[in-house]
Amino acid sequence: MMRATLRKLLSGLPLVNQMRRFGADIRGVGGVEFALIAPLLLALYITSFELTIGLSVSKRVTRTASTIADLVTQQSKVSTTDLQQMVNVANAIFTPYTPQNLKIKVTGITLDASGNPTVTWSWAQDGSRPYANGSTVNVPTDMRSASTFLVRAEVSTTHQLLMFMPGIMPNSLQTLTLNREFFYRQRVGTSITCDGC
Repeated sequence: MMRATLRKLLSGLPLVNQMRRFGADIRGVGGVEFALIAPLLLALYITSFELTIGLSVSKRVTRTASTIADLVTQQSKVSTTDLQQMVNVANAIFTPYTPQNLKIKVTGITLDASGNPTVTWSWAQDGSRPYANGSTVNVPTDMRSASTFLVRAEVSTTHQLLMFMPGIMPNSLQTLTLNREFFYRQRVGTSITCDGC
């Protein structure tokens, strides 16, 4: 009985009536929910978009390094002019993207009778020799067959994150460097020579 009396007293107060009506009013709940969820959904969409493009560029870097090594190992002799054409090969593989800061290095590696690898020749797209002839080079253990010849292709490019927190993240975190290297064995003869390398 006392509770019923207390309820009757409180129901007559204007503030309590307003609070009760406010609690029962559900207009605008959808708008508030949308305002809370929309930024999260937008961030997920942008992140998935960036990841898709990044993975596509990464696959093209891998394919470019593999293709360059494959093309060189099909020859018994190459020249710097032939190797310079590998930039066109890379650009064709990257289509519809344009590789930024593309760097290509191709190295001929001789493994002696003991399976020790040394650089026979090397070439970079800027025309330099990135590795000194006769210097040692790291080759995967399963590729160290005695008295063989390998070609190593290295490809590197940068990828700029376009929409992921622009202006908030520093540029060093928005630019990714993607690089791959491939080792292929020669297919013709016992070695591959390079004119001008």
